[in-house]
Amino acid sequence: MKKWKYLTMTAVMGSALMLGACGSDNSGNNAETNSAANSGQEADDKKLQGSVAGDGSSTVAPIIEAVVEEYAGAQPDVKVSVGVSGTGGGFEKFIAGETDFANASRYIKDEEKAKLDEAGIAYTELALANDGLSVVVNPENDWAKDLTVEQLKQIWTEDGKVKKWSDLDPSWPAEEIIFYSPGTDSGTYDYFDEVILDGADLVSAATLSEDDNMLVQGVAGDKNAIGFFGFAYYLENKDKLNIVKINGVEPTHDTIETGDYLPLSRPLFTYVKNDSIKDNEAAYDFLKYTLENAGDMAEAVGYVRLPDEQYAEGLTTLEGLK
Repeated sequence: MKKWKYLTMTAVMGSALMLGACGSDNSGNNAETNSAANSGQEADDKKLQGSVAGDGSSTVAPIIEAVVEEYAGAQPDVKVSVGVSGTGGGFEKFIAGETDFANASRYIKDEEKAKLDEAGIAYTELALANDGLSVVVNPENDWAKDLTVEQLKQIWTEDGKVKKWSDLDPSWPAEEIIFYSPGTDSGTYDYFDEVILDGADLVSAATLSEDDNMLVQGVAGDKNAIGFFGFAYYLENKDKLNIVKINGVEPTHDTIETGDYLPLSRPLFTYVKNDSIKDNEAAYDFLKYTLENAGDMAEAVGYVRLPDEQYAEGLTTLEGLK
């Protein structure tokens, strides 16, 4: 997120230059000096101390990492720690009371809701951005450019057989398909299972990982590989991957925003613990900062921002939890 660092540095340098110019003006009076000192004191008073903890989706991680990086400049005395154990793993820690928020690339499940209720943890869902789950193949794969949902289901569903590209089209290579998939704790895994596999078992030959970068490396290193993960990870690595159209539609900023990229367009969330917002000023401030900047950060890392009114609604909801 270097470009965000540069923006922050530019703002700081601009402020320093402005203050230097004011300091060189010998005509300033004591009232102006006192006013500047008071303003500086007010700014210091707004500085917070404390800690905030989150965990969850690797898909959401690029957004949150960008937010954390910028927030450190705004509130350097607030320690924000964010793990990436997948949506399911993040909810497990959230249910156990270990975190203030859980990042998710899917909606919370009924069983997770029940466990939170049993634990006495009230929570609130906040939308951050939209994503297009992206199916990718190796750059040497010049045949699987466009797959239907039915073809995806055919090759990714476990049926006890060795899967070959020629199973989809006899003109394609009679070579075994190598599969790379997010792990079972991933919300991306759950979403793919729901909209593509209809709850059937994922092919057992797949290599599973909660680390999307490992999936990227796997697909990039094998001519017969196929994998899937969040759109931002494809954009970051598009020089070593080929994107696959689904039902004739390629995931792009526009097709994700319009909803034309179906059924693999999806919202991304963070779930916040209500008591953390009420009792921990640092947690409230960080989540407020997150919603205020999520749209810009989402666009910067490759996702699609929500309508401004949706972020405004989220901020109103968050304020109501205090």
